[in-house]
Amino acid sequence: MTECISIGQLLGGNEVLLVLPESPLQWVDVIRHGISSASLVSLSSTLHISQAELAAVLGISYRTLARRKREAMLNSEESAKVIRLARIIERAENVFDSLDKAIDWLKNRNASLSGLTPLSLVDTDVGAESVLDTLGRIEHGVFA
Repeated sequence: MTECISIGQLLGGNEVLLVLPESPLQWVDVIRHGISSASLVSLSSTLHISQAELAAVLGISYRTLARRKREAMLNSEESAKVIRLARIIERAENVFDSLDKAIDWLKNRNASLSGLTPLSLVDTDVGAESVLDTLGRIEHGVFA
């Protein structure tokens, strides 16, 4: 079994994050202080999507993300959305044991998600929970 990519790595690692949290609660402090907008480049590269597509996935306007890139930091709400997406990517990779398979799954329509793509749902807490629930069912062999 290969080692899965971590949330910190998805966001750009030590080059982007000042501190790589080791526990979920440590991410709370990172979110509250905001993360570097360079994390957006890392995520869009990992997902093989444009910055405009990433903005749509996050539910943040493209103009806002462009402004944040100039400011070099995301606010706490935007940081929470970025970290939520990274958590979902990490979870999908754990379930499928492959980053490529995880990304493919995230980008394709899914019957258990009413025919929507998992990526189209991660902009809200409820949508993200639905994606995580679906991943849990897949992991345990329950596909319906």
